[in-house]
Amino acid sequence: MGANAEYVFVGSYTGDKGGAGEGISLLRRDPATGVLTRLGLAAPTPSPSFLAQHPRRPVLYAVNELADGGTVSAFAVGDDHALTPLAVRPTGGDDPAHLAVSPDGRHLLVANYTSGSVAVHPLAEDGTPGERTDLLDLVGGGPDPDRQAGPHAHMVRPDRGEWLVADLGSDRVWRCRLDPFSGRLTMLPPAVVAKPGTGPRHLRHSADGALLLVGELSGTLGWYRPGPDGSLVLEGEVTASGAAGVNYPSEIVTGRDGRFVYVANRGPNTVSAFSWDGDQATLVAEVPTGGEWPRHMTLLGDYLYVANQMSQSVSTFRVDPQTGVPALRGEPSAEPSPTCLLRWTPLVAE
Repeated sequence: MGANAEYVFVGSYTGDKGGAGEGISLLRRDPATGVLTRLGLAAPTPSPSFLAQHPRRPVLYAVNELADGGTVSAFAVGDDHALTPLAVRPTGGDDPAHLAVSPDGRHLLVANYTSGSVAVHPLAEDGTPGERTDLLDLVGGGPDPDRQAGPHAHMVRPDRGEWLVADLGSDRVWRCRLDPFSGRLTMLPPAVVAKPGTGPRHLRHSADGALLLVGELSGTLGWYRPGPDGSLVLEGEVTASGAAGVNYPSEIVTGRDGRFVYVANRGPNTVSAFSWDGDQATLVAEVPTGGEWPRHMTLLGDYLYVANQMSQSVSTFRVDPQTGVPALRGEPSAEPSPTCLLRWTPLVAE
């Protein structure tokens, strides 16, 4: 394996969330075979449920998804992939569930799920986060009295010089502008007003520019394109799983050539593979993950890796490059309460 090896950090739920994890763990990946080897705990930290990498510095960020005052933790990543703590900052909200670094590497944005807000942290030249420069409170709710009594920010994502915020509570994808000097956010008209009860969770763009959105509450995959007024209009929608029973889809990824879209389904415990032609997503396969509650997944080369939170495992699939269909390879590998998989991308010397 040697010099060709890649490395994957794994976020988890720890005891405070009823999980069995201890923090962030490290896996080694063989790109040729797809095999994962667990190297052990990289850093103890409470419920690091989502991870992100700085674009130009060897720094890893993790939300600490705590119900009573969430935090974000930063770690320097050594040549041996050891993690050294840099800072822990309060996010100003509860249960932070997602985070992302601005493309210029100057700010870190965090989605506080339960309290429905977005925190902004400035980043020093070495990537260390400072105290918050802003906390943007979202507004609104939806028809589900248990899940949509108020806003619930579930994802933040930079988008063409602005930021998108998937809000499960208000059935909106909010659009914000970040001032790079003050570190403050300005709310713009929403990018997406989804059908009531959709529960936007995660989103990404297709290769041809459509916004793909999974609805956690509706169990759907929808796609949007700009309408006459510039807002995004729903062009089509499909059920994320063909299995009977309730489905809470979690993550969405796209294939390298843009021809396929994958959705992880919690409840059915499957991954759905859709062909994508720019106008329509068509289900071509739905395969069991070999575990329970697939919370996150990532596509690396021709291999799809799925974090099965409840069964405490990571499944490896080989994706057929022609048909797009994932096939399970071997038995899932043991991993305590996994919630996020992040391939560590080697930095190129400037």
